[in-house]
Amino acid sequence: MTRLLPLLAVALLALAPASALAAQPRASFNDVEDEVMCDTCNVPLNIADSPRADQERAQIRGYIAQGLTKQQIKDRLEAQWGPAILATPSDNGFSLAVWLVPVLIALAVIAALTFALRRWRRGGRPAAPAVPAAAGPAISDADARRLDEDLARYDR
Repeated sequence: MTRLLPLLAVALLALAPASALAAQPRASFNDVEDEVMCDTCNVPLNIADSPRADQERAQIRGYIAQGLTKQQIKDRLEAQWGPAILATPSDNGFSLAVWLVPVLIALAVIAALTFALRRWRRGGRPAAPAVPAAAGPAISDADARRLDEDLARYDR
């Protein structure tokens, strides 16, 4: 029996971390408060200053005292007041578009500005060809002399 007691104690200590990991963390008021909107002020609860905001804060503190997790508190508030009570939209359907469309527009604007700035820095002219142009037909001696005479007239 005396040998069994230390083994039992070691087994309990080995299982203790697993049970601690299984327990869900308690919600923190500050963590919940910035993710919930005041239903009358339409601003996040952490900056709202109204009697209704104080009532919501008391309700959240009551949920925390009951031992609810952050997600459970948000679920209860959403069930009571609707999805507008959450400061961040859900990650599906139209609410997902609320997050994605502005990001996609910003990326498109950045791409357009990058293209426009590169073109502007080149002066709007096309890039020089990589292969030199082929030489044209050789001009005759008479044409070369006439060209030199014409150029000399303009130099005066």
